[in-house]
Formats: sequence, structure tokens, C-alpha cells
Amino acid sequence: MATALLSVSRFLPLQNREMGGFTRNFRSPYLGEVIRSKSFVRRAVRRVHGDCFVVASVLGQKVKNRETVVPDPDYRIAIVLLGLSGGLIYTNNLLPAAPIGLLGLLLLVQTSRVRFVFDDEALEVKVGEQLQDSSENVFVGGKNRWKYSTFVNWEFWWPNFPILVYFKETQTKPEGQVHFFPIIFDGKQLYDVMVERAGPSKTSGPK
Repeated sequence: MATALLSVSRFLPLQNREMGGFTRNFRSPYLGEVIRSKSFVRRAVRRVHGDCFVVASVLGQKVKNRETVVPDPDYRIAIVLLGLSGGLIYTNNLLPAAPIGLLGLLLLVQTSRVRFVFDDEALEVKVGEQLQDSSENVFVGGKNRWKYSTFVNWEFWWPNFPILVYFKETQTKPEGQVHFFPIIFDGKQLYDVMVERAGPSKTSGPK
């Protein structure tokens, strides 16, 4: 609801007062357009002539929602692990090659199907090209969706070659819940959208 308190002299008639939706514009020969505010109430006090003031308080329209961002998949970690496993097999080091190879295969599959979706208010984990809902979190339960406003902190390890992302949120439990995810997405895209939506991290950005 828009409200306005105007006190003007008879020499400053208001023209073309118009109200549409939740915004109201005020015009005069001396003031031009007064203020159209978005998402908050803004007050303006301007001296026009002598003791004549214009005081306006306008509740504007809501700010448009931010676009949804889905970082591109990045297969580098999976490829590195599979290459390392292959090298170990070539040198007959079969014992370490097996778990490293299995991890590489797991990350290869996950990279092809898991997506981080950053909408206007939350980070959500989805699966597939159609961005279908993922199952409940197997470690802490609940939906894999966390509002940015509940983020306490987040970090990248390591910024120059990001492998792991960590964040702590208070949505799952008041004392805070920690999450770790392998960075199977474009590290630069992921870092930039995390900074934009969840605030700056203590670490520097990936290079």
C-alpha cells in the first residue's frame, strides 16, 4: 500500500497523480518525478521554495527474482582419478588402484547426473538434465535444499584447483549442519554464484 504526505504551496500544484498496483508517481513542474521505490519504503524530503517541503513515502513493487543458475559439469576430478588408477594398475599396484578407480567411476557417474541449482532463495541438489528432485539426504535426512539466509560459512578446497566445497547451514538443525560435496561442476561458475547468493568466502576464488 502506498502512502504519501504532501505539503506544497498553491504555486506548486501536483499534476498527473497516478496509482497503479503498489506504486504511485507524483509529478510537479518543480520536482519532476518523485521516487519509485522497490522492495522497501523510502522517504524523501526536499525543499522546494522557502518553507515548502515535499515528503513522500512510497511502498514499491517487489524486486524481480534473480535468475536460476546451474553450473556446468566438470569431469576433471573423475578423469584424474581414473588416470591415476590406470597408472597404478600399469605398475602392478593393484591394491590402491581398485578404490581410486571405483571412486573415479562414481564421480564420473555423479558428474553426469547431479546438478547444483541456485534459484532466487536457495541452493538445491537435483538430478538429470530435466533437473528432477533428488531423494532425501542419506546422512542427515530432509530435502537437499538449503536457503542462503541459513548459511553460516562456506569454503573451497583448494581455490587453485577446487576439489571439495564445504558449507555450514542452520536450516537442518539450529546448532548448524556441515555439508561436503566434491566439486564436479565448473569451479569458477560455482564460486561466483556462491559469492553472489551466500556472501563471500574466507578463501580466494578459483583460478
